[in-house]
Amino acid sequence: MGDMANNSVAYSGVKNSLKEANHDGDFGITLAELRALMELRSTDALRKIQESYGDVYGICTKLKTSPNEGLSGNPADLERREAVFGKNFIPPKKPKTFLQLVWEALQDVTLIILEIAAIVSLGLSFYQPPEGDNAPGQHLLMFAMSAILLSVVCVVLVTAFNDWSKEKQFRGLQSRIEQEQKFTVIRGGQVIQIPVADITVGDIAQVKYGDLLPADGILIQGNDLKIDESSLTGESDHVKKSLDKDPLLLSGTHVMEGSGRMVVTAVGVNSQTGIIFTLLGAGGEEEEKKDEKKKEKKMKFCLLLNVAKAQDGAAMEMQPLKSEEGGDGDEKDKKKANLPKKEKSVLQGKLTKLAVQIGKAGLLMSAITVIILVLYFVIDTFWVQKRPWLAECTPIYIQYFVKFFIIGVTVLVVAVPEGLPLAVTISLAYSVKKMMKDNNLVRHLDACETMGNATAICSDKTGTLTMNRMTVVQAYINEKHYKKVPEPEAIPPNILSYLVTGISVNCAYTSKILPPEKEGGLPRHVGNKTECALLGLLLDLKRDYQDVRNEIPEEALYKVYTFNSVRKSMSTVLKNSDGSYRIFSKGASEIILKKCFKILSANGEAKVFRPRDRDDIVKTVIEPMASEGLRTICLAFRDFPAGEPEPEWDNENDIVTGLTCIAVVGIEDPVRPEVPDAIKKCQRAGITVRMVTGDNINTARAIATKCGILHPGEDFLCLEGKDFNRRIRNEKGEIEQERIDKIWPKLRVLARSSPTDKHTLVKGIIDSTVSDQRQVVAVTGDGTNDGPALKKADVGFAMGIAGTDVAKEASDIILTDDNFTSIVKAVMWGRNVYDSISKFLQFQLTVNVVAVIVAFTGACITQDSPLKAVQMLWVNLIMDTLASLALATEPPTESLLLRKPYGRNKPLISRTMMKNILGHAFYQLVVVFTLLFAGEKFFDIDSGRNAPLHAPPSEHYTIVFNTFVLMQLFNEINARKIHGERNVFEGIFNNAIFCTIVLGTFVVQIIIVQFGGKPFSCSELSIEQWLWSIFLGMGTLLWGQLISTIPTSRLKFLKEAGHGTQKEEIPEEELAEDVEEIDHAERELRRGQILWFRGLNRIQTQIRVVNAFRSSLYEGLEKPESRSSIHNFMTHPEFRIEDSEPHIPLIDDTDAEDDAPTKRNSSPPPSPNKNNNAVDSGIHLTIEMNKSATSSSPGSPLHSLETSL
Repeated sequence: MGDMANNSVAYSGVKNSLKEANHDGDFGITLAELRALMELRSTDALRKIQESYGDVYGICTKLKTSPNEGLSGNPADLERREAVFGKNFIPPKKPKTFLQLVWEALQDVTLIILEIAAIVSLGLSFYQPPEGDNAPGQHLLMFAMSAILLSVVCVVLVTAFNDWSKEKQFRGLQSRIEQEQKFTVIRGGQVIQIPVADITVGDIAQVKYGDLLPADGILIQGNDLKIDESSLTGESDHVKKSLDKDPLLLSGTHVMEGSGRMVVTAVGVNSQTGIIFTLLGAGGEEEEKKDEKKKEKKMKFCLLLNVAKAQDGAAMEMQPLKSEEGGDGDEKDKKKANLPKKEKSVLQGKLTKLAVQIGKAGLLMSAITVIILVLYFVIDTFWVQKRPWLAECTPIYIQYFVKFFIIGVTVLVVAVPEGLPLAVTISLAYSVKKMMKDNNLVRHLDACETMGNATAICSDKTGTLTMNRMTVVQAYINEKHYKKVPEPEAIPPNILSYLVTGISVNCAYTSKILPPEKEGGLPRHVGNKTECALLGLLLDLKRDYQDVRNEIPEEALYKVYTFNSVRKSMSTVLKNSDGSYRIFSKGASEIILKKCFKILSANGEAKVFRPRDRDDIVKTVIEPMASEGLRTICLAFRDFPAGEPEPEWDNENDIVTGLTCIAVVGIEDPVRPEVPDAIKKCQRAGITVRMVTGDNINTARAIATKCGILHPGEDFLCLEGKDFNRRIRNEKGEIEQERIDKIWPKLRVLARSSPTDKHTLVKGIIDSTVSDQRQVVAVTGDGTNDGPALKKADVGFAMGIAGTDVAKEASDIILTDDNFTSIVKAVMWGRNVYDSISKFLQFQLTVNVVAVIVAFTGACITQDSPLKAVQMLWVNLIMDTLASLALATEPPTESLLLRKPYGRNKPLISRTMMKNILGHAFYQLVVVFTLLFAGEKFFDIDSGRNAPLHAPPSEHYTIVFNTFVLMQLFNEINARKIHGERNVFEGIFNNAIFCTIVLGTFVVQIIIVQFGGKPFSCSELSIEQWLWSIFLGMGTLLWGQLISTIPTSRLKFLKEAGHGTQKEEIPEEELAEDVEEIDHAERELRRGQILWFRGLNRIQTQIRVVNAFRSSLYEGLEKPESRSSIHNFMTHPEFRIEDSEPHIPLIDDTDAEDDAPTKRNSSPPPSPNKNNNAVDSGIHLTIEMNKSATSSSPGSPLHSLETSL
């Protein structure tokens, strides 16, 4: 009330307030008042303006601006406005610092295992044996530790640097896009274009159709202005703006019709888009902020929701943003505190699991090694030799035990594949850099690899599959149907002249075709897409519309009936010099043809056009065009002779009738030429492409057929959004997963769909369990309202050119050229990453298996490892790191697209790979053990076994080490193929890095053996010994050929490793969490605690959340439990469940009969798939508790927790 009073005092008359304001040097209206005003809608806003300011001119006066002249443009004035009202800039989320990125990289499980190994080595290296007697391998532990730490540091720095440079790249792209955006304002009476960031409160901005409004404002004057506010409110109908009904214009909305002027009232973070952005951006930083901020944000959000509610259905549409982007401050924070990890990518999950398995195996092996050595020593010393335990000998015994422990740690270090995280990082980093050249800007590294597993792509139509350039492709002129644009000579001169003048003047003068920005590019279409297509037709006919416009400027047009969705036509009246008038009309063919009484015939004369002729044209011209997905436009004219009295221009129906038809043209947004081929590649690669579009079903079907998404004669579904919604909802209007499961496998085209439908479809496919493999879904989107679907998808692609900021922020990959073929490139790179990691694993695990078995057996038989600790680390670290570099940078080939996607559950190590690993390990072990136990006889040298404690390095053990390394080197070439291919050298020279590394490793090996001496426990070898080593190494290539002849199908006993997390392994209650899923391997460790904390936290949170939302969300709802599904927070207005009609029949009777058994009461069934039945069991559970009824599935831990509480 206080505000209102102040305002009325402040508004003591517009004229006086101007003078006062000038004396004050201040504005007559505050930022808070403007913000409060912009949060009202339609009539409320109008009432507030009239009560507080008189009219919009009153607001202009208070803002010290002239409605006609605009701001003066004085720099001091502009600076003051920026200081008071803020700058038109929404600050991006604060980028993570390099240290934060380093800390994130350190959280990797494999790295943690390595860090522990390094700390153990460090601890042992400080152990000083008594009496100065150095235990063997003692001085090497420091080396071992530094080697491990070096690999950890490498991985962490590479990962962090990558993320950091990627973020920088992304921000660079953003700022470049922002600098290019300009908007038309009036300053000092001049119409000028200024960068969007320079717009300030008080500016008078000119808006015309096609504009994206850069700030909030109030309409001063408008002609037929209609705005698409769907990006803010989800309201798909265009909203008519006028001074007497709804004068508020909101930032981030699109002007769809008409033009006008507005005074800017809110910019940057205070504008409506800015408020939403602040809420979205808050998600990540909320932990650091204080509680008051959280509460304030929550209040803002509730406010925003209530504001949106004022417009019918808007609140329902706003919800997906909230549920996805973290509007509920408290609940989200609680979750974050409990569940620090966000859902892992497919590969991350498999690798974490594999690393844990390998770590456990290594730990087991090293423990067994230590136990065997200790037992051997104890039994040999005290049992066999019957020695007593003497107190003075205790330090010597301890020294032995420490030596055994050191050997155990060496085995552990060798067993853990520290090259694994490095290989993943290098592979992803390399791919991301190369993908930039293929027009994919990857924002989240793991998205690149997830894309390789994609099984479904839900793509937009406009701009992604099509060129987003309307083009005239067919025409009906002078009674002929041309299947392509005719030559100008084929058209009679007088028809051509009507056509040129009619199109030039009867298209908005803001629509024009500009020369291409880059040489060889396509001309730029500015303004209305359909009008640009018609202007393009004139250019194809070698005529220039600009000449006509120069002759007849816009001011010379006598009257214009602008296009709108009701009249579906636009007409322009010209007054001729002799006093006669001519009107040109264009519009939807079915409407204009009905008003045509004549048509221009083949000789260019007008002849009578009867209804029968009209029906013929509809059948033979318009319907065939429409069936090909073309939009048909009819062009016509009418003359009013000079002698007659002037017509009644306001009576439009009498004016636009009795027309003469000039031509009918068919316009389409042509499919990008490269798309059909790209889609064929996708289908061959086992990826289903679905088209989700707002266009009508006929156009969608025609385009889908041209693209190859639909093939004639196939049994696939094309649905409209309405129909889709009817089929997936039960009587209460709730979405049921079983119903979605019946539809999505066959659905190929979803037309006339809202963003909510897109989100529902994506969520339904991801959560589905009907197919053997869980689906991995990629989604493309460009609008603000696509945000939720992009976030929900496994990989979200935003459009770099047409995409809004919100879409880019929610996406994982940005297509810098908006082209579908770039998605196929992303699939190829993703599969390549996956294969690179598999290649590296195949190589790495062979090395590890052999090294561990040799170290273990050697230690048990000879009390010492044949491969010394430092040699092990050379084999381990250098071969690991270099091999990861060599195998992770293999370039992708088209053959990657010839196989089906691996999917979420496919193991990382397939049976073929297991066959290769064990096969090669067998060969290497036979060679190593033969050399170890019989090598000295074969080469006629001294045996290296049972050498005294400080003996010099022996040739025998050097040959074992050298042969072992060379076998790994040649096996690296074998590892290039993982699907059993025979030709392992194919394309080897395309990868310079690989060749360099193999040669480099070979050279370093020669140096180590010939000159390494004592530090590396090596002695020089002769040429003959080297040749034998190389020969035995090359044997792995021949052995590889032998292995690939054994059919894998026969080797049923081989186990696969590195599975993804299985659906059934995840407890039900966890699946119900839409927000985060914890990886299985990590979850095993802390499941019990999590359930308790989560259960307790949830219940506290839910009570708070319900109290906060009950008043606003459940108004007028008879049964709160019917709102339990997350989808119901996103339903269309028609699915609202009001007091008066608790049940809306949304299904055909046939459906009801079919689905009778699946009908359910309000409590969800205890099936594993509860994703659609509860907002992560959140609000649902609490409401039920308030009603003293428990609803969680009886088996779940939450159920017992609830009942106990």
